Amino acid sequence: MHAKGAATLIRYILAWVPMLMIAVANGAIRQATFAKSMTELRAHQLSTLTGSVLIGLFSWFVIRAWPPASGDQALLIGFIWLLLTIVFEFFMGLALARRPVSQVLHDYNLLAGRVWVIFLIWLALAPWVFFRLGGDL
Repeated sequence: MHAKGAATLIRYILAWVPMLMIAVANGAIRQATFAKSMTELRAHQLSTLTGSVLIGLFSWFVIRAWPPASGDQALLIGFIWLLLTIVFEFFMGLALARRPVSQVLHDYNLLAGRVWVIFLIWLALAPWVFFRLGGDL
């Protein structure tokens, strides 16, 4: 990758930081509001949905402001965002919260109704989806 391509990717990596803030705010809203009136599983599911919408809107803004050069680059951006998110989740769970691996992996269990994996798939594909749609939203 040439220097310009690397500098462009750094822009998308830095764009992940506000996504982290959006996710933290989404979790705080969940805990302050609807988590009090529904089961933990339903709150997780609803929070994953609202987080997907909020991150989707931010992703659309980023891709519209800085369009990738190609569909392949859009997929690379999504993969980078996915990797950053998973590394962050595991670091927070294992290193900071000192949770066991089984507890960290719990949110990845679709069969138990945990829908985090669907969010991760959306996060990975959103740059490509918005690139393909262009400015049509």
